[in-house]
Amino acid sequence: MKFRHEWKHEIDFLDIIVLRNRLKVIMSNDIHAQNGKYLVRSLYFDNLQDKALLEKINGVNKREKFRLRYYNDNINHISLEKKSKINGLCCKEQVKLSDEQVKAILNGDEVNSDSELLNEFIFKTKSQGLKPKTIVDYVREPFVYPVGNVRVTLDYQIRTGLNSTDFLNPERVTIPANTGAVLEVKWDEFLPAMIRDIVQLHGKRTTAFSKYAACRIYG
Repeated sequence: MKFRHEWKHEIDFLDIIVLRNRLKVIMSNDIHAQNGKYLVRSLYFDNLQDKALLEKINGVNKREKFRLRYYNDNINHISLEKKSKINGLCCKEQVKLSDEQVKAILNGDEVNSDSELLNEFIFKTKSQGLKPKTIVDYVREPFVYPVGNVRVTLDYQIRTGLNSTDFLNPERVTIPANTGAVLEVKWDEFLPAMIRDIVQLHGKRTTAFSKYAACRIYG
């Protein structure tokens, strides 16, 4: 696993306009973006005691969470992701799932797998009682820069499925979450000074913002 540095700032829509104009001068759009952006839908898992949620809220130093994710309403390409955080550094592991594996996970059935990550998830669904909790939708504008393997994203129109777990239905209605937008900056060993400068916004400080936690306010 490769751990990366991560900054998050809660921002508003005026900040998005300012940052977009700065970033596009220096950084490139992610090749997977369509017209500079894409739609993200995630289904987060937690146990009956809301372990992942409470660890985030309480700032536990070593924590993890699992989610299913697809982009641009394409339910034919779904991944299982594990997000880990230790000592302020982050790591994301992922594996693409077959249609049968996705349906088995959502139905609580046995899952056939030769993936180490998927087998870890299956084990924890049984040992920790992980269950689907809520859908989280948002629009993402991603920018990349090769030096330092920097990735900057602007996430907005964050919406929650409340307690809905109807993950495979792109038409599933979600409602706006009680939050604005988020700037995320990720990098490996170092962050180039010019990017460090252009992502600075007056009055905005690094935060431990979580889209999952913001969307769980409702249940």
